Amino acid sequence: MVSTTQHLKFKIQNILMITLGIESSCDDTAVAIIDDRKLLAHKVSSQLDLHRPYGGVVPELAARSHVEIIDLLIGETLKEAGLEVSDIELISATGGPGLIGGVITSVMVAKGLSLANNTPLVFVNHLEGHSLMARFEVSDLDFPFLLFLASGGHCQILECASPGSYKKYGSTLDDAIGEAFDKTAKLLGLPYPGGPAIEQVANQGDPDKYNLPISMKGQSNCDFSLSGLKTAVRHLCTELAPLTDQKISDISASFQNAVAAQICDRLETAFKKYTKEQPNAKRQLVFSGGVAANKFIRSKIEISCQKHDFKLICPSPKYCTDNGIMIAWAGLENYKIGKSSNLDFTPKARWPLDLVVPN
Repeated sequence: MVSTTQHLKFKIQNILMITLGIESSCDDTAVAIIDDRKLLAHKVSSQLDLHRPYGGVVPELAARSHVEIIDLLIGETLKEAGLEVSDIELISATGGPGLIGGVITSVMVAKGLSLANNTPLVFVNHLEGHSLMARFEVSDLDFPFLLFLASGGHCQILECASPGSYKKYGSTLDDAIGEAFDKTAKLLGLPYPGGPAIEQVANQGDPDKYNLPISMKGQSNCDFSLSGLKTAVRHLCTELAPLTDQKISDISASFQNAVAAQICDRLETAFKKYTKEQPNAKRQLVFSGGVAANKFIRSKIEISCQKHDFKLICPSPKYCTDNGIMIAWAGLENYKIGKSSNLDFTPKARWPLDLVVPN
């Protein structure tokens, strides 16, 4: 077992640490090596072609694919960085949440590497990886900041005070935003994953063509609800059948517009709450997760941020989806403040971000 004392001693001696990040919580197997904010190597093995015929991720197939590719991917990443496994000074891996078969893969591989090489180890929350990714690219992004995290499985607004310290303002009551995109795309006969497919066809559509509902509008909380919007789209598809390419584009654009409107309404409530609770903090909103790659939604959030004098900060689009860099960086951020993990860590299918405590 790697002790906290050993970790702290190692941390003091090595401010800049070569960190290996391992991610396999869903349908991407990803490995990265960083040296503080310098990216040395990054590899991703996508499973999109494997799951596309099913219209979504099949957990059993995903887990098997992770097991088959992860050792090879680690070897290729080390080779690209020009390093040996003995050169790695810190191992960071996703400990949850996610599809448990995939999480077990990253956890067990990381434990094996740590034990075999006597290397310090940190298991991080996958959501914290997304949350802190912007700090890898933006060195002057200070704590605290307001965070909007949106992906296929998660949708929440939080205050981030430091690594491992989050206060939740609100979350979805039903579907996550990315999940709603996937389900709507399926209704429209568009391919999986639905987010990029809807964004692409929406470029040829009229966002004001159909008046779709904006749930939770004006409410005093910061929660989301997408189920009503999804139902409205289903009824609209039935009403307009058969669907032409133009109708699909107009529905996609109207759906995307309604999602953006709900996001901005919920964020406006969060802006007011955050500035009241943190009057002396910088007004910064970090928008992360897979949905942050959507240019239309980014543009609408940017307008809302300007209205409330907030600076919008997003990871580069290529780093919004699951990747090993965010896991390596989140692990390093936690390790630098004295947090580390033992070999008895248990993989977690569920792990709320506001209860992040590596162990």
